[in-house]
Amino acid sequence: MKKTPTIALIGNPNSGKSSLFNQLTGLRQKVGNFPSVTIEKKSGTWLLDSKTESIVIDLPGLYSLYPKSLDERVVIDILANPAHENYPDVVVMVADASNLKRNLLLFTQVADLGLPVVLALNMLDVARDKHLQVNAVKLAMKLGVPVVRINARVGEGLDNLKQAIVQTLERPVITTLNQKYFFNPADQFPELINDVKRTNQLSNNYLALHYVQQHDIFSFLNTEKRVAFDQLIEKYDFKESGFQAAETMHRYAVIDGLVKDSVKAADDFLVKPLWTKRLDAILLHPFWGYAVFLMVLLTIFQAVFTLATYPMDMIDAGVSALNDWLKQQLPSGALTDLLTDGLIAGIGGVVIFIPQIAFLFFLVALLEESGYMARVMVIMDKLMRKFGLNGKSVVPLISGVACAVPAIMSARSIGNRKERLLTILVTPLMSCSARLPIFTILIALVVPATPVLGFFTLQGLTLMGLYLLGLVSALLSAWVIKGMVKNTERGYFVMEMPTYKTPRWYHVGLSVWDSVKSFVTEAGKIIVAISIILWVLASYGPGDTIARAEETVQKSNPALEGATLDNAVAAYKLEHSYAGHFGKFIEPVIAPLGYDWKIGIALLASFAAREVFVGTMSTIYSIGSAADDDNGTIKARMRAEINPKTGEPMYTPALAFSLLIFYVFAMMCMSTIAVVYRETHGWKWPLIQLAYMTALAYGLAFVTYQLLK
Repeated sequence: MKKTPTIALIGNPNSGKSSLFNQLTGLRQKVGNFPSVTIEKKSGTWLLDSKTESIVIDLPGLYSLYPKSLDERVVIDILANPAHENYPDVVVMVADASNLKRNLLLFTQVADLGLPVVLALNMLDVARDKHLQVNAVKLAMKLGVPVVRINARVGEGLDNLKQAIVQTLERPVITTLNQKYFFNPADQFPELINDVKRTNQLSNNYLALHYVQQHDIFSFLNTEKRVAFDQLIEKYDFKESGFQAAETMHRYAVIDGLVKDSVKAADDFLVKPLWTKRLDAILLHPFWGYAVFLMVLLTIFQAVFTLATYPMDMIDAGVSALNDWLKQQLPSGALTDLLTDGLIAGIGGVVIFIPQIAFLFFLVALLEESGYMARVMVIMDKLMRKFGLNGKSVVPLISGVACAVPAIMSARSIGNRKERLLTILVTPLMSCSARLPIFTILIALVVPATPVLGFFTLQGLTLMGLYLLGLVSALLSAWVIKGMVKNTERGYFVMEMPTYKTPRWYHVGLSVWDSVKSFVTEAGKIIVAISIILWVLASYGPGDTIARAEETVQKSNPALEGATLDNAVAAYKLEHSYAGHFGKFIEPVIAPLGYDWKIGIALLASFAAREVFVGTMSTIYSIGSAADDDNGTIKARMRAEINPKTGEPMYTPALAFSLLIFYVFAMMCMSTIAVVYRETHGWKWPLIQLAYMTALAYGLAFVTYQLLK
């Protein structure tokens, strides 16, 4: 057995493959890309014994080895290439025991490639609910591979699975030895298969068939090889689509016999539990399904405000107290100012929103774990198609609430090119977690917490309205753009409805942890860099204006003294700093939206990432005023900011809603632009996306401010 064997998890979508991956690897996971492509790769480590640590790879879910989307291509690209760095030493095929016939189609294909396979029977509890009894021993004898009963949700059967994997690694069982295939292509095209095996040094008939049928998508084949395969297809008059259909029919005929001998069903096995049918009748109803979904969304956004308020206030006050304490303990000087007014103020502006991020993803994880999110995708499919999208577009759009980057990458599961491109172009309109800090702090400043219908408040309704505005604008944008993209492919949406389940709290916790960690680490890197740069730009200026700030202020306002004088000097320094000059430079452009030069600095800084906006405002107001007990927190400083032109509070409803609307539509995320460039293989679509979103953001923010001021 190898010192570090590679174990590949493979299975149909919703078979429990990712649950098993989480059980095996726990927090020992990492996310990257498969070599040469930008498909997300999840891998982790799992101890097989005290000396052997295996690498577990979670391959994208698929129904057969004939891929329909970009992520499915990765699977056959790895399994067909023994030289691939992720080529597995053993494959664990995770199968839904309640739908064994469909799952065995993929199993027989993988086994026919000549790979050592362990079949993990999952969802046996669901099979029992359907009055199905699966005889694992008889199935193992029929298939000729180890068959293990597991429950991936709670981690049952993992010791047996580990034992089966170790035995397979020590003594690999290859089902195709002695030409025992579930489907042997050489029975129909012996000369073609032998020709391919001879010219490519292959020993497996079914692998040779895939070289013939899928050579155009194999990344490890060069142009010369591909041309040679095209010539072989012509020479032997091989009809690819017809042969694939015949193969599938043959396999299902074989599988019918296997399932008939190994699975016993009661007469009423297709009858769903009564409560499940009644629940689906409501949640999938053409009217009540949407009504329930809206109520669920409203409850989530209200909970984000109500439940997260207390820990947020504690963090905000704690960061402010830490800043004051450090200023008292450390000697005065540039380094102390950089630490307190630069780094801590900037980081504090993001850390404060951890409770809201955690609550949001906790509630979203509950919906996914319970099986409700799948119902949402089904009812949204009809709506999506009217706007040129696909039911599968719901996954990227909902994922966009977390982050647009992985959401856009998940659009690879959409087979239709036009629908995939439309999904990529409109997904950034969904309000991601980076926008949440901006939304919540501005709403809290200008929208009262007036109760509505008991539990809800105006703040919660406003937050939900912003998220719905993002969804509606995404659909309308897709409808407009679909006329610009020509395509004759026909899209489809196939989805197996999962059963309702009790959420697994471990997985919910893992999801929340990953989301919070990603938000803090990704935002933290940018914020630390920008806070330092911003502090330098806001603390120094051309000439000796900064050094002579106090003298200049006292000369023009001799009556000022104490804290009032300190605030005036701080404001003068900021206004005449390099950052102040930048803000003043762009002020004429943003003034029609109601923004001043300080907001202009934050807008410029947040072009790298939206979440930087709040951190930048915190840094600017920390530098531009002397903190005291009444305005030490971020919210208090923004509320205390005065418009020098009107003498009134700076953050009026007109300004706050103008900013909210601007950030609903603004692209302002370098990572998103980069991933769109990678996914569309050029600059055309990212530039179109940046242009139309910026135009929408500026135009609608202008209209909002002019109407409300």
